[in-house]
Amino acid sequence: MQNYLIISASSDIGFLTAKNLVLQGKKIFITAQNSEKLEQLKSELNCNGAVLNAADFAATQDVFEQAVVSLGSLDGVVNFAGSVILKPAHLTSFDEYQKTIESNLTTAFSTVRAAAKSLKNGGSVVLISSAAAMQGISNHEAIASAKGGIISLAKSAAATYAAQNIRFNVVAPGLIETKLTQKITSNENALKASNAMHALGRIGKAIDVSAMVEFLLSDKANFITGQVIAVDGGLSNLQPKIKA
Repeated sequence: MQNYLIISASSDIGFLTAKNLVLQGKKIFITAQNSEKLEQLKSELNCNGAVLNAADFAATQDVFEQAVVSLGSLDGVVNFAGSVILKPAHLTSFDEYQKTIESNLTTAFSTVRAAAKSLKNGGSVVLISSAAAMQGISNHEAIASAKGGIISLAKSAAATYAAQNIRFNVVAPGLIETKLTQKITSNENALKASNAMHALGRIGKAIDVSAMVEFLLSDKANFITGQVIAVDGGLSNLQPKIKA
């Protein structure tokens, strides 16, 4: 049986991934930033977990240790912690920039750091970036900076820890329909424009991302490392046909 740590299982994609892993017979340990939400998730998923701000290096290391004690061993981890901000650079405050870097890049680095110490028998680490890190999209300067850093981080870590048989891969979604993107998806004009940006003519769903995460965590992906896999309907590398 394989054992996984799901950081920020309170997110839509995090919860779906955790739920699917449990249905597949995997054992999981989860985190959330809110104790009330954590208890709800633990009850729903029938698992153990801990409150965590993943930007805190020491706290993240402690959670990895708790997961190993709870599960007996750890085969992989995925970090779903993150945020979204859509503003041009000149309108982005220092506080907004700092929070964006912390919630996305710092949490990813903290995860990598702890995983390198805790995955004693090798394993899989999955980080979440964005299609905005691979394609210039207006008003994405702060989030593109953070998500681009995650890609570079994963590639370097994949090289550093390959000898320990720890795999590091990145999933880079396009726009996905979740609570985090509700301001965009609930606006008819914004949604129409977003659909048009994706070559497949639609935005994604949580299951599209969770399915890829589950694959990368599994033994089916045991010869894949240092890769960035876009789950983005073509957003990052295709120019949609312009409709007349």
